[in-house]
Amino acid sequence: MTQKRGLMLVNLGTPDTTKTGDVRRYLREFLSDPRVIDISPWRRWLLLNLFILPFRPQKSAEAYRKIWTHSGSPLLLHGFDLVEKLSTALGGEMQVELGMRYQNPSIRAALSRFCEAGIDHIIVFPLFPQYSSAAWGSAVEKVFVEAGRLWNLPTIQVVPPFYEHPGFIEACASVARPVLADLNPDRVLMSFHGLPERHVHKSDESGGAHCLSSDTCCDKIVSANRYCYRAQSFATARALASNLGLDAGEYEVTFQSRLGRSPWIRPYTDIRINELAAAGIKRVAVLSPSFVADCLETLEEIEIRALYDFRKHGGEELRLVPSLNSNDQWVRAVLDMARDAYADLPIPESVDTPA
Repeated sequence: MTQKRGLMLVNLGTPDTTKTGDVRRYLREFLSDPRVIDISPWRRWLLLNLFILPFRPQKSAEAYRKIWTHSGSPLLLHGFDLVEKLSTALGGEMQVELGMRYQNPSIRAALSRFCEAGIDHIIVFPLFPQYSSAAWGSAVEKVFVEAGRLWNLPTIQVVPPFYEHPGFIEACASVARPVLADLNPDRVLMSFHGLPERHVHKSDESGGAHCLSSDTCCDKIVSANRYCYRAQSFATARALASNLGLDAGEYEVTFQSRLGRSPWIRPYTDIRINELAAAGIKRVAVLSPSFVADCLETLEEIEIRALYDFRKHGGEELRLVPSLNSNDQWVRAVLDMARDAYADLPIPESVDTPA
């Protein structure tokens, strides 16, 4: 019998609405994940229930309201658009589903839809370019946990992190070029999602001797840092800068969205933006190559809040380069990466994506 195959896109997740209760439910599921807050269960419970959930949901809900559309969450809408374009490009050869690690549409629901369609071979595509245990690792673990509930388990294969895949880099560059040409920035920031330093140390294959041990530890990918999120972020930045023709002094790598008091990987985006403005830099373009779809971290944290802070400290224009979302170049890159990982997939070599 010929196997019926499906393609599951997996992203982080989003609250169902901007109501404080829905945001609290999302944050509770997200921050209860031991791969996200990797401390003892009782300390995590105390942190969540005494310090985070009583206060943060209302503030986060206000932030979500600033970027919410009439149709709902931008992250979710871009995800559905990508599913639709991939389905069209595949011409019915594979069923495409979206599953969120937290909240809806859930990974369990996506697996159920595959089972109902008689699909017995699933390609899982985590939409995280760089590896981190908190995102890529958690999403993949969840897929296998949910699949393990099934009596008849499908064959599951996972597309690996794609932090310097040529298709991903070219897709990012194709979105960035018109913005850079129009703005002519004095500086380009490549702002990646942050991560606690302890996560980097735990991913160090040398037992702690390499990662964050020197200023050059992320200059290249070696055996010790092959799972290091920070090293992979710098690799993405180097590849993207080369594609865009940016010299070393024309761009910087920074990290955003830190939470809590423990040290996170540096340099910090918000602090660096203020420093650039104070130093007389007037125009800054911000790329977010750890996000493949625009969301709270890009639209509210960068496009709204960072722009306000930049101007407050003397800057003039800070412009966010849109994420890949459902860009046609990104659709082709997703298909290329799935084919690269599993050469026997029934994916056409050349696809015409809808305009």
